[in-house]
Amino acid sequence: MAGVDTTGVGSVGTDQPEVGGRGASRLGWRAGVWRRGRILAALALLLGLLVALHSKVPNAIGSLGSLLETFLPWCGIGIVLLLGCALLRRSATALVALLVPLLIWLNFFGGLVTDKTGGDGGERGLTVVTHNVDADNSDPVGTAEQLASSGADVLALEELPSAKASSAYTESLAADYPHHAVRGTIGLWSKHPLSDVREVDIKIGWTRAMRATVATPHGDIAVYVAHLPSVRVEFKAGFTAGQRDDAAEELGRAIAAERLERVVLLGDLNGTMNDRALAPVTSLMRSTQGASGAGFGFSWPAAFPMARIDQIMVKGLEPVSSWTLPRTGSDHLPVAASVEL
Repeated sequence: MAGVDTTGVGSVGTDQPEVGGRGASRLGWRAGVWRRGRILAALALLLGLLVALHSKVPNAIGSLGSLLETFLPWCGIGIVLLLGCALLRRSATALVALLVPLLIWLNFFGGLVTDKTGGDGGERGLTVVTHNVDADNSDPVGTAEQLASSGADVLALEELPSAKASSAYTESLAADYPHHAVRGTIGLWSKHPLSDVREVDIKIGWTRAMRATVATPHGDIAVYVAHLPSVRVEFKAGFTAGQRDDAAEELGRAIAAERLERVVLLGDLNGTMNDRALAPVTSLMRSTQGASGAGFGFSWPAAFPMARIDQIMVKGLEPVSSWTLPRTGSDHLPVAASVEL
């Protein structure tokens, strides 16, 4: 066999990766990024379904649906956490799946993130403020002075203490707000004359809702002030909100029967615009925060706001701006809005 050239032996297929070589490692890694993180991908899809179908979560057991809807924007944290896990796992599958909850969340809340504030409404503008002042507020005078400094034309206060203690607010606000009315634990102060002041029965046994006509320079508007019953999260009972839900129905009936076309609702509703239980009210009116605010406008708790349960809503009026005011001695933040008359 002398003279046979063996220099090409072993050279066949030199363009193919050797078993265990770098090429095989790269191919394995590329396949791995799609195989890894399937559980994360499933969690991402479930999160997207939870946000998209939140209205399908039943309220029959512990009002779980309303509890979810109260803190629904915070589902965005779940997206961020899953994103971090997907990056650590280097999972392309999980990253692609995360597009589902992200797009759904943006569809629900993307509009709130943008700044839609537009000034004070000009000559035909009206600025309103609502604040749960907290019955245990240790500085009612300071709170009243801070609210007056906002320049609001109409000011609604909820959770006023006893009549004697409430006098601190009345005296402190008298110079800026010559017209006022107090019913039960709520009150309305105005720079413009008030008339047709009456209680609104929301069937809770004491007065926590009222209505008045405010005579602005550009015509009358109906102003409602309400403080719906509190809700509780309990281990056995779940989200107890039955009394609040019934009160919301009664408030909705009163607003639906209002004869004036232009209506403003100010108050602590102990619920968010996403909460289906407030539909008797929210279906009739627009949220100033959603229409003309910047961000979510969370108002409670004041130390670390997590939900907007203090609302300013309008009917027959155009929201111009909406914002929260600095913290007072209360456990709620005051919320403000300007509307164009």
